[in-house]
Amino acid sequence: MTVHQYLRMIAGAFVLISLALGYFVHPAWFLFTAFVGLNLFQSAFSDWCPMMTWLKKAGIKEYKDQAQARP
Repeated sequence: MTVHQYLRMIAGAFVLISLALGYFVHPAWFLFTAFVGLNLFQSAFSDWCPMMTWLKKAGIKEYKDQAQARP
């Protein structure tokens, strides 16, 4: 998996978890949902978000090798 695939998976998990916490625990958790949404929105223009930096430092590849690329 690449940085972009992990990023989408983590963002989706954060949204679902924060929605559940906002519904079952306290509505203030919806602010975390908004934070994730704003990060996704700005990353559409800048092609960068903080999670990408952390994933790259963890050794996740940014792109698939050409030999592994799907047709």
